[in-house]
Amino acid sequence: MSPSATLACRPSCGACCTAPSITSPIPGMPDGKPAGVRCIQLADDNRCKIFGQPQRPAFCGGLQPSAEMCGDSREHAVHWLAELERLTAP
Repeated sequence: MSPSATLACRPSCGACCTAPSITSPIPGMPDGKPAGVRCIQLADDNRCKIFGQPQRPAFCGGLQPSAEMCGDSREHAVHWLAELERLTAP
């Protein structure tokens, strides 16, 4: 896949809404969320309830799917994001 190729989110994944910490406010989570905690805005089908809305944190819009991050399973993505979180922790 070329670097400019767009990768679509894996249906029913939600790894990026669970694994990383988010330090900015989220509707229903005014202090953000810690790593490993499911975002309150993640619906039962693992789709973002505030996708495309101005209340969605900039972090969320900036985290784009990639082959390296997403791999071939949700489990890969959760592990990859958790490791990134660990490596970038203060």
